[in-house]
Amino acid sequence: MQWFDDVLTLLEERNMTRAAARRNITQPAFSRRIRSFEEWLGIEVLDRKANRIEISSALATNEGEIRALVARLKELRTKIVHHDATASEVAIAATHAAVFSTFPDMAIRARAAFQGIRFRIRAANLSDCVTLFLRGDTSMLLCYEAQSVEPMPFGAGVRRGLWGHDYLVPVVGGNLRYSVRDNRAIPLDTPAIVYPENSYFGEVLERSRRHFGTAGLCANPICQTAFSSGAKEMILKGLGVGWLPFSMVHREIESGELISLTNQFGQEPIDVAIYAHRKVDIAEQLVEFWERKTDRLPA
Repeated sequence: MQWFDDVLTLLEERNMTRAAARRNITQPAFSRRIRSFEEWLGIEVLDRKANRIEISSALATNEGEIRALVARLKELRTKIVHHDATASEVAIAATHAAVFSTFPDMAIRARAAFQGIRFRIRAANLSDCVTLFLRGDTSMLLCYEAQSVEPMPFGAGVRRGLWGHDYLVPVVGGNLRYSVRDNRAIPLDTPAIVYPENSYFGEVLERSRRHFGTAGLCANPICQTAFSSGAKEMILKGLGVGWLPFSMVHREIESGELISLTNQFGQEPIDVAIYAHRKVDIAEQLVEFWERKTDRLPA
């Protein structure tokens, strides 16, 4: 762990002296630890020149893997230290939007029904969540799925459940609310907070040609982000129009902080899907439990 933390610090600083200072040791001592790491690997990861060092591409290219390994080791350490034989821990790979909009309610219901259950959330974009789920890093996957496409084909070893139905809605807040006309319409050149075309919501809105959905579908995109929770804050401040899950903004629409523009631009149906590995009993039980709930989303 110490070696990997040393290496990550060196990759960030790109300088032995600064890296040693951050690790609170002398530069010679830090250099000896890097040497020990190289001996463990069996190769040199630094090219030591007269007045500088260069980090090998083999090390730099694998920085992401090193960070992931360190995170996993820390999680394992915490899991061992806080082990409770009477409690069940469920690891869930969840998209950022689902963590923000639906998971809190799901967790509250589950904890009321399953004694001692705990959750470990791995939040990421959809493709990374699928990778975490497929390689067994998590036993469950929570995500949004467009109703216009088929569910993901995971095979017989995976169970799919449905928490509920949701929909993406165009909303506007802040001072931009005063641009909304009496018929709930807004000028097409209004600033917009849009999704990247390669993000899941971006792909869904692009496929349906929803105005203000992506940069290519509006005249004045001022910010592009795949994180709907961040987009919500910007929309609330009046930076631009944007599309968000209704479950994330229904309270703000009711209070008047946000105005829905569905009269002009419609809404995009999406499902809140839950996947579980059938070999993990508690994960499959949770899918069955969550599917039975009928009052999942606000009317």
